[in-house]
Amino acid sequence: MMRVLALDVGDKRIGIAVSDPLGITAQGLETYNRTGDIEKDAEYIANFAKKYAPVRLLFGMPRNMDGSYGFQSEKVKEFADAVLKLWDGEHAFFDERLTTVSAERVLMEAELDWRKRRKVVDKLAATIILQGYLDSNPRL
Repeated sequence: MMRVLALDVGDKRIGIAVSDPLGITAQGLETYNRTGDIEKDAEYIANFAKKYAPVRLLFGMPRNMDGSYGFQSEKVKEFADAVLKLWDGEHAFFDERLTTVSAERVLMEAELDWRKRRKVVDKLAATIILQGYLDSNPRL
């Protein structure tokens, strides 16, 4: 099996999660605050990934509710391209519809105030994306 590192790429923040070495469970690692410089952000992610030595990078791909790709998915693809210039391992995209909504709901139920939610929602969204991917690909 192999370790997978997942990214929930947003305009302001990137949530990062990693699987266990067997590819069974996902755990959130951090929320990275973007600099506004795509190359700098891509370099941070590529270097961060090296610490965990994943075999695959997983990018959450935003889709519209009808399954089509919109403007945000183009931004994610652009960012993924920048990271992949610095990464020689495998990569994949995974439908992330409603993951941030699910993460927000979990955090609201935990009664975290909005400041604390904002700090962890992207990390939790990346964890939800990764767990969904792992559950749907039991034999990576």
